[in-house]
Amino acid sequence: MDTPKVKSDVWRSPLDSSDSSASRPAGSQDSGAFKSDVPRNPLRSSGTVPSQSPGTQDSGAFRSGSVPRNPLRSSGSVPSQPARQQDSGAFRSDARRSPLQTSGSVSTQQARQQDSGVFRSDVRRSPLHTSGSVAAQPSRIPGSAAARPDLWRGPLHTPDSVAELGIRQAILEDLLIRVLYMSSPLSLRDLSEQTRLSFGVINELLRRMRAEQLCEIKGMTGNIPNIAITNQGRARGAELLTLTHYTGPAPVSLASYVQQVREQSVSHVVVHPPEVERAFSHLVLDGTVLEQIGTALNSGTSIFLYGPSGTGKTTVASALAEVLANDEVWIPYAVEVDGQIICVYDPHTHHKLGEPTSQTGDARWVLCHRPTVVVGGELTAEMLELQFNPYAKYYTAPVQMKANNGVLVIDDFGRQRLRPEELLNRWVVPLDRRIDFLTFAGGKKVEVPFDPCVVFATNLDPASLADEAFLRRIQTKIRMDAVTEEHFHLIFQNICATSGLECQPDTVTELIRVIRKDLKEPLRACHPRDLVNQICWKARYKDTAPILDRDALLAAVNSYFVRPASDDVEAMD
Repeated sequence: MDTPKVKSDVWRSPLDSSDSSASRPAGSQDSGAFKSDVPRNPLRSSGTVPSQSPGTQDSGAFRSGSVPRNPLRSSGSVPSQPARQQDSGAFRSDARRSPLQTSGSVSTQQARQQDSGVFRSDVRRSPLHTSGSVAAQPSRIPGSAAARPDLWRGPLHTPDSVAELGIRQAILEDLLIRVLYMSSPLSLRDLSEQTRLSFGVINELLRRMRAEQLCEIKGMTGNIPNIAITNQGRARGAELLTLTHYTGPAPVSLASYVQQVREQSVSHVVVHPPEVERAFSHLVLDGTVLEQIGTALNSGTSIFLYGPSGTGKTTVASALAEVLANDEVWIPYAVEVDGQIICVYDPHTHHKLGEPTSQTGDARWVLCHRPTVVVGGELTAEMLELQFNPYAKYYTAPVQMKANNGVLVIDDFGRQRLRPEELLNRWVVPLDRRIDFLTFAGGKKVEVPFDPCVVFATNLDPASLADEAFLRRIQTKIRMDAVTEEHFHLIFQNICATSGLECQPDTVTELIRVIRKDLKEPLRACHPRDLVNQICWKARYKDTAPILDRDALLAAVNSYFVRPASDDVEAMD
């Protein structure tokens, strides 16, 4: 009665096809060595189950719910488990086992003290891990960069793996195949310089390409291998060239581009009076105008310069861009959007701050001054959209995207081939929300940042160019009027000093009288420069030294201004 036999409620697998069950030794009722609630794998098909050694009830050697058994495990036998102390915590029940773990056996785990923490339940195991054992992985903080290897760390960090680039591996492999197709063989160094990828990334890509027999090593240049394309790779390259001919630097992702543009936005620029005065030191402007310009630059929004022609609007717009050009920004060579390449870097617009060899960090980005893009009457609607090259089969960024983080000057606004209404309707949303929507050739749209400081310069009436809704979105309007006599004298002196001429104040005063009373013209900032140019050109024609006197100025006035016929006759008389 004290030692009953094995209970009859022991569950047997419906798939168990053994003819007999191995005998099980009797155990005391208090020991609980073999309880009836121990589940058996329904897929287990081994012939026999070895006997379990008795254990005491206090030891908790084998508990029915503590260690889960893999339902896909099909090994022949499970060796007996030694007894473990209940308080040792040697094998925690929350330790995760991969559902795809297919190793042949589970080795016996030695008892471990609870406070040792040798095997913790928070150890991460890959669901695709199929090796016989699982090495413990160090725990990671969720917000750390180590826990997210695919997190782009900015242009100052040099990516050493494909995961750090933020670009799909297939895009990079296709780029290498096209480069090798056009210029094979190439040394590893040349391949890295052309694609702007580090040696670590190039090696990672080439390992897979060599495994697929797309490229091979042919000789060495010093200790650097030469990479050549194979016949299979050449066939693949011919297919890729039907999609695009782009073989330039590796592109950055759209997310990385948006992040960087936001971080170096023109709205973050802080400008103070000394910086504005230094940039406009070569110009003679009223203090109120300089204050308006400085305020507009700190806003990071658009500026509207208007007034009569010849008052210096274009010159002010160019000098305004010089205030921001002292800052440094990162410009990508190209941006990848859903497999399409958009070239952003333009050597005529973006001015580098050094050679690429001296630059550290992600070589796919170029450290430049803040860009300045100036467009005039040549501006068309096509220049505001992605420009697709039908032969090279990739896109070029529009003017506003090239001017991101810089200044976009639209000179002679209202005189473009593009009607003012079309331009205003195109930019109503970008000027207000600071985002732009570009359209690919197939009709798909993509959202990109709109972050230039747009400067409109016009000599037309603003009311005839734009409605109230558009003018409201341009936060700063600056009127450029005719200059005073004092400013006219200062401008004339500066121009004469630049040209190497002696400026006589009495001669300039007489010139002011002729312009105002005889010609009925206002004094404009452009008059001193244009009249001095007339004197220098005439002296060059006569092969004499230029002299600024009364006769030379009057001759320049007759050539420069449009005068009535009666005045010309009187002048000749």
